Amino acid sequence: MAIEYRITLDDNHEFSYRIELDRAYDLAVAQAAPSWTRLDYQQCSNCPLSKDTFSHCPAAVDLHRVIEDFQGLPAFKKALVWVRTPEREYTKQVGLEEGLRALLGVIMATSACPVLGKLRPMAQNHLPFANNQEFILRAFSLYLARQYFNFREGRHADWELKGLVRVFQQLQLVNQAFWQRIHDTCEGDSNLKAFLTFFSMSSSMTYSLETQLQKIRPLVMSAGDNLE
Repeated sequence: MAIEYRITLDDNHEFSYRIELDRAYDLAVAQAAPSWTRLDYQQCSNCPLSKDTFSHCPAAVDLHRVIEDFQGLPAFKKALVWVRTPEREYTKQVGLEEGLRALLGVIMATSACPVLGKLRPMAQNHLPFANNQEFILRAFSLYLARQYFNFREGRHADWELKGLVRVFQQLQLVNQAFWQRIHDTCEGDSNLKAFLTFFSMSSSMTYSLETQLQKIRPLVMSAGDNLE
């Protein structure tokens, strides 16, 4: 199962990527990656990996081609982004920042990083160009579905969503570390802007859970009592 991205800049320069959703850490590929992808370079403070097993950061190794392809390009540069998932195709004219945010997000969530792996269910149902409301609704829905299956199968179910907040607190630490990791290697601002917007969407889940719930309540409750 794979997701394909094609980003065409306004000067017709084209970049294509194929992201295999089920992929393993490849040591040979990692060792050929640039030095900023090494595990101990700006390593996340909550990283559970050991450099005895992982010489390089799995997510950084997966990302480095995209980071270097767009190094030096401004975030406001226009791009036509085409995405094909196993179910459908998407096309949108966007600023480069928005296109990269979608691409970087699906690559990170399907890497061998155990922290980012918490987002794998969202990547397997990838929705490029999702706005903040869509991101929040999907994160809540998938987390609650998991709690339902935990409950039904006799495990603890976290109906108060405390675990969801913890997940996004951990992701926030990863996002901050990644921003530092690529800061020195990026001449332009497209990669950094993409990480900042991804960071702002995920961090919104940590500082005020109730605020985020209230944002999606009108949509969820718009059917009235018909779904009881």
